[in-house]
Amino acid sequence: MKVLIQRVAQAQVQVDKVTVGEIAHGLLLLIGIETHDEETSVARMAQRIVGYRIFADTEGKMNLDVRDVGGSLLAVSQFTLAADTRKGRRPSFSRAADPEQGQRLYDHAVSCLRAEGVDVETGIFAADMQVSLVNDGPVTFLLES
Repeated sequence: MKVLIQRVAQAQVQVDKVTVGEIAHGLLLLIGIETHDEETSVARMAQRIVGYRIFADTEGKMNLDVRDVGGSLLAVSQFTLAADTRKGRRPSFSRAADPEQGQRLYDHAVSCLRAEGVDVETGIFAADMQVSLVNDGPVTFLLES
C-alpha cells in the first residue's frame, strides 16, 4: 500500500462536475492498493496516517497530527501509485491490486480512518475524478507499507 499524503488548506474531488468530497484544513490522501496488501496492513496504515505529525506546533515544528489540529481527511483511490516505473517509458500496473481487491481494501481503509475519530470524505472508487487542492507548505509525504 502506498499513500501520498498532502497537507492541505482545502481539497475537493469531483465526478462529472459534481463535488463528491470536500474538506477544509487537513490531509488529502491518494491511496494505492497493491496485490500483496491485506486488511491488517491497511489498518496499521490508517493508524499511522492519523497519527503522522506533520502540522506545526506553536514553535513551528511538525509535532501535531490531524486530530490535534481538528483537521479532516479526503481519501481518494489512485491505483497509479502502485505502478512500477523503474524501466521503460510506460508504467506497469502488475503490482496494483485487481479492482475487487482494491475496492475492498480501499473501503476498509476508509472505515479504519473513520474509526480513528477523524472526519473522512472520499472520492468514488474507479471513477474518473478531478481532484483540486491547495497544498499547505507545500508538505507532501509518501508512506509505504
